[in-house]
This record gives sequence, structure tokens and C-alpha cells, in this order.
Amino acid sequence: METKDDSPFPYRLKQARLLKGLSQKQLGIQAGIDPFVASPRMNQYEKGVHTPDFKTVKALARVLNVPTAFLFCEEDDIAEMILNMSKKD
Repeated sequence: METKDDSPFPYRLKQARLLKGLSQKQLGIQAGIDPFVASPRMNQYEKGVHTPDFKTVKALARVLNVPTAFLFCEEDDIAEMILNMSKKD
């Protein structure tokens, strides 16, 4: 992540998307975003230009099969623990 003040969301979103093997467009469409704007919208979220509302965050987390807490976790080691704990369920 870039600085302490930056949200971890863009980085974690991209990390989870790549782990899932989805393109930005595929992720957006599966999360219920209009296909015509899915790719640019995801790109803006991953660049930190815009932040989705919580309903969209929940949809993205569902598609990516990660807890919403993972998407907002600043610390890499804790983010990894969150993912590992969620996989045990």
C-alpha cells in the first residue's frame, strides 16, 4: 500500500480478484454491475478513484469468496489470517 492514509480497499480488491482469476469486467458483471460499465468501474475502485457503497462491497466480497473484513484490512499478515480463517468454514 502506498501511504498510511490510503485505504487498503483498492489493493485488497485487486489482490482478491487476481487470486480468483477474474478480469475486472467479469468481477463487475458477477457482482451485478451493468456490463457496459463493469470494467471501468472496477478499474476506478482498484485505483482508489472511487469507493463502492457497502452493498457493492458485499457483492464483490461474495463473488471473490472473501470476508468484507479482508477488503479493508491494512496489515498483510492479518489479512492472510482473515482469509485462512474464512476458508475453514
